[in-house]
Amino acid sequence: MITENDSGEGSRNSFETRTSCPLCQEDLVIKWIGDNIPFFGEVMYISTTCSNCSFRFADTMILTQKDPVHFEIMVEGLDDLNARVIRSTSGTIRIPDLGIDVEPGSVSESYVTNIEGILERVRSVVVTATEWVKDEPEAHERGLELQKLLEEAIQGELSLKVIIEDPLGNSAIISEKAISRTLSKEEAANLHSGMVIFDIDSSELEVDSSDKIQPIGNDYK
Repeated sequence: MITENDSGEGSRNSFETRTSCPLCQEDLVIKWIGDNIPFFGEVMYISTTCSNCSFRFADTMILTQKDPVHFEIMVEGLDDLNARVIRSTSGTIRIPDLGIDVEPGSVSESYVTNIEGILERVRSVVVTATEWVKDEPEAHERGLELQKLLEEAIQGELSLKVIIEDPLGNSAIISEKAISRTLSKEEAANLHSGMVIFDIDSSELEVDSSDKIQPIGNDYK
């Protein structure tokens, strides 16, 4: 079903489809709304709520795809913390000096921030993860160590490398110091996209529900 805009004409960027609710099997209306987001390109918002059982679903589908990219920057002082970072829902953040990888999951958020913002977000994850493993002395100690190192980096007292990789090419680090390159097909294939992707060539939907975060370091299993 195509919705109508104010002029009464059908809009290709907004429409509705119907299906059965996966919980109660009642009629379910799915709303599709197109948009163009700066830095991320054309997207489609998908949302639905069942009036019978209150089942809810919402997601964002990226309609554009660029070359897969790798950006990295060496953070060596307070000035570098201001470098702008564009992280899409398909972006993977790596801080190899601390053994930290944050890979996108099905509920990942896109945002525009700076390096300091990235470190603050990672520190928040580490704080939570450290609490989870408080009964495991070795892992808990590692978590506290990472918190201390991240705080030093946020204060400009610790140098480290920050990497962002994106198989859909919608993430970036904007800085004269940033180094970028195109990922090979093999490298891109090993990355998680963390979202619903619309493949224009095959007209199929693929859902990546992965959600892997390694805030305690790669040595912790």
